Amino acid sequence: MRALAGVSLCVEEGEFFGLLGPNGAGKTTLINVIAGLARADAGCAKVMGADVIGDYRRARRMLGVVPQELVFDPFFTVRETLRLQSGYFGIRRNDPWIDEVMQHLDLASKADVNMRALSGGMKRRVLVAQALVHKPPVIILDEPTAGVDVELRQGLWHFVRRLNRDGHTIVLTTHYLEEAETHCGRIAMLKAGRIAALDSTRNLLETFSGLELRLRLAAERLPQPFPGRLVSQEESQFVLRLETYGELEAALARLRQAGVRIVEMELQPPDLEAVFLRLTGK
Repeated sequence: MRALAGVSLCVEEGEFFGLLGPNGAGKTTLINVIAGLARADAGCAKVMGADVIGDYRRARRMLGVVPQELVFDPFFTVRETLRLQSGYFGIRRNDPWIDEVMQHLDLASKADVNMRALSGGMKRRVLVAQALVHKPPVIILDEPTAGVDVELRQGLWHFVRRLNRDGHTIVLTTHYLEEAETHCGRIAMLKAGRIAALDSTRNLLETFSGLELRLRLAAERLPQPFPGRLVSQEESQFVLRLETYGELEAALARLRQAGVRIVEMELQPPDLEAVFLRLTGK
């Protein structure tokens, strides 16, 4: 069984790109190939034009990766960890940038605390900081907010959006689909090592999701014919799936025409979770 099979995509410079899929879809394998941690048996991967095998040093210099796993050295403080990470890229006297990164990630108060004494959420902040110490133009965030509290999550996204505005390319994998929907301009969805969909977030929502309309009527039957697809009914309460806002307008017009009074109405706009479930079957 192949972990990846025929995946072909191009992330443009300065994009905020989402890479989504169920567990085992191949997301982390693809990231490992890009980072040079796994070698593909066919094809190629490039970072800012640098081949990850043939020009590994430059490709790695262009890339910052925040991994899923909490990997850390228990013998160093936060500041020492970030200085060491800078040294791996040949960067000396990097403290001004390290201080700025720690400030944005709310790590300044922990600068001289040993890594093993930090909470899981704090350790994840350090992983983010490590990925940024060499100011890479491309940043891959592999489940960056897993196990992170709400306050840090908001601060992290504020910082990441700022980096993106400054021209950094961001590639995000996450199981929090609302994060991808909020931040990503384009999304690729993987299923069993293949791309199930690749499009702008807006197009994916409009093409695959549709609207969910919940109605409670002063009647126990919908007038026929009626736009959309009836998902469920319980007495005078109806749940319908509509493809477009045009169908919503037609549904309301049909109820008025039939003289059926609406007691309650709730409209759920298109959402990425519906797209994800439809495309991946998970």
